[in-house]
Amino acid sequence: MFEDSNASPVAYNRVPEVTIDFWLIKLMAVTVGETAADYLAVNLGWGLTATSLIMTAVLLVAIAIQFSRKRYVPWSYWLAVVLISVVGTLITDNLVDNFGVTLETTTIGFSIALAATFVIWFSFERTLSIHTIFTTRREIFYWLAILFTFSLGTSAGDLVAETFGLGYFATGIGFGLVIVAIALAYYVFRVNGIVCFWLAYILTRPLGASFGDLLSQPVEYGGLGFGTIVTSLMFLVAIALIVAYMTFMNRERSVEPMLEID
Repeated sequence: MFEDSNASPVAYNRVPEVTIDFWLIKLMAVTVGETAADYLAVNLGWGLTATSLIMTAVLLVAIAIQFSRKRYVPWSYWLAVVLISVVGTLITDNLVDNFGVTLETTTIGFSIALAATFVIWFSFERTLSIHTIFTTRREIFYWLAILFTFSLGTSAGDLVAETFGLGYFATGIGFGLVIVAIALAYYVFRVNGIVCFWLAYILTRPLGASFGDLLSQPVEYGGLGFGTIVTSLMFLVAIALIVAYMTFMNRERSVEPMLEID
């Protein structure tokens, strides 16, 4: 009935556990990021600049909502992931299409930016673990790293599929095989889990984007011709259903605090 005024405040992890449904929804989110960016910029005729400004503003609102939560809340977290996937795609598209930066340069540049984020993150926190995102500073580093993984994944995927000419399907299969190798390295050879997680997180971006392009692009360009609208809606509905399930399960079980703060 009464709260203990002497009880220590607690901190909760603000991001989800890494499970099968985590990777499933992550793959669908990156697919939506690819197809939705194309739909808004091309099909609706907004253009890259207007689409980028609008989606960045929407993302900032979603991130503000996410930061206002002091524990993991499925709908706000995954909303931010979907939107950051769109914005990450648009950043790369702007650099390449509007400013003439090559995919080789963007791939190297985002690799350096991501590495720098990890170095600074570790220098402050002495960990890169996603299991201890319970402070605002750690969450800032986390989302900054997520943004760079999406932009890097977009650059790397387009570089392999378009510049190297492998096509969407072969590119998706190639990145998928690398992810399988990373999983084997973790489960069989006990390679560091944090390293494996971030490598897999980066590579799921071009994997999902490649299959998104495969589904949405016209047949004459190597796709299956479903279009960006159908592909985006299909995956958005699937994401919404899984997030609804996650929300229900999150409410059903008690969430343990990460630690007590004296």
